[in-house]
Amino acid sequence: MKFEHSRLFKDVQLSGIFTDSKTFADAIPKPSWQAVCDFYEELQPKDLKAFVNLHFDFAPAPELETLDTIESVPDYIEQLWSRLTREAGEKDASSLLALPKPYVVPGGRFNEIYYWDSYFTALGLMDSGREALVENMLDNFCSLINSLGHIPNGNRSYYATRSQPPVTALMVDLLWDTKHTDPQWLNRVTSALSREYDFWMRGQEKLSSKGNTHARVVMMPCGGVLNRYWDNEALPRPESYREDLEDAKHLSAEQKLAFYRNIRAACESGWDFSSRWLREPSDLKTIATTDMVPIDLNALLYFLESQLARCYLALNRHTEFKRMDKKAKSRADLIGQYMWDEQASWYVDYDIANNAQRDVQTMAGATALFFNLVKDASHALRMSKKIMSDFYKVGGLVTTLNETSQQWDSPNGWAPLQWFGVKGLLNYGFDCEAEQVGKSWLNTLESNFAINKCLLEKYNVIDLNKTAQGGEYIVQQGFGWTNGVACRLYKLFGH
Repeated sequence: MKFEHSRLFKDVQLSGIFTDSKTFADAIPKPSWQAVCDFYEELQPKDLKAFVNLHFDFAPAPELETLDTIESVPDYIEQLWSRLTREAGEKDASSLLALPKPYVVPGGRFNEIYYWDSYFTALGLMDSGREALVENMLDNFCSLINSLGHIPNGNRSYYATRSQPPVTALMVDLLWDTKHTDPQWLNRVTSALSREYDFWMRGQEKLSSKGNTHARVVMMPCGGVLNRYWDNEALPRPESYREDLEDAKHLSAEQKLAFYRNIRAACESGWDFSSRWLREPSDLKTIATTDMVPIDLNALLYFLESQLARCYLALNRHTEFKRMDKKAKSRADLIGQYMWDEQASWYVDYDIANNAQRDVQTMAGATALFFNLVKDASHALRMSKKIMSDFYKVGGLVTTLNETSQQWDSPNGWAPLQWFGVKGLLNYGFDCEAEQVGKSWLNTLESNFAINKCLLEKYNVIDLNKTAQGGEYIVQQGFGWTNGVACRLYKLFGH
């Protein structure tokens, strides 16, 4: 039995002992989960908190401890890298999945790798002379793909039913210049990328006009295939068990299954949660993630196809190169056909339930610029103007144009979207705009750092005097991808 299905797990999560449900999902039983669960059933203790404290340990968070005297954001980042690094280890009795090489965690409540965070973190590791650690993280990804067939949301057993935005190809790209002439490395990463691609495309042979969706693949009206986010289970999330049950308590049995699936799919997107997935922007119960064909996911998969083609070419596997290159070009055409919103001058998600483009405009659209998918120069110009007129605020780029209580909406800004925006602008020659955005984000970090002496997971980019709000938990400090993107922006635009 999985630990999250045990009576002990459910009793603790529903008791409210921990304000954050993830705390107990990550707890380390002193003997084993099975032994503790059996003892709990036998003893039936009245003092649940005392029982938990006696039989469980909790991993430390060294990044939250007091640092030496620090005077600047770069100093802080440099000191924090070692504190965010976790060593390779044997599997313990907790939900943590052991990895063969050292890795970097985001920080705070996130004491494990998070898949898409790792790429943005790696930018900073590369810029601070830690390329070997980036190589280790890529090796860990290859190991996870070999053992699970995909990279989970994070290296926790309860995350195994879903992935996150696929960034392994971007990690390969970071190391390409120094590593691609090594045949062993090239064969290993090519095999991993191929298996990851198969994971995202699984079931495409089952698609038809009568059944146009299966897991993560979607047949579009023209017959082409794009992708969506998904989760293989439709149950409350172990890391948010109490919250999911509470949100779903008034739904019918069928509605609950759909709610759980869509909540989990939004977690796979990394945007948990945002109005881009909601039918009603203020009501989480209207979440419909699996109805959406997301621009960012498909842009990332275009890059995965392109990177795979590049790998095949380097290995002189010309037939496979031609096949994958054709797939990348086909996806690029489909993205242009279904996701370019002429009226909005922006790339948006596509709603397959209504066969229409979504009217929610988000910084995910900038991934079209980031991956050089915008072939029309006039479209690129219009997008740059859209970024600066609508998304750009005093503190950087706002996540969406909708202001809601969800953390992936206005007024919040997040490091990965600053990087997508800045690099996307640079790709098309909008250097002044890119620098303006980058420096505004760095100013946000520095002004907040002057008060709090740490970096955070997200920021309010509209009112710099306010702490970012929204979501299921308080803003976390650390923070891997904030540190990584800051390093890259300092490198581009100076201190």
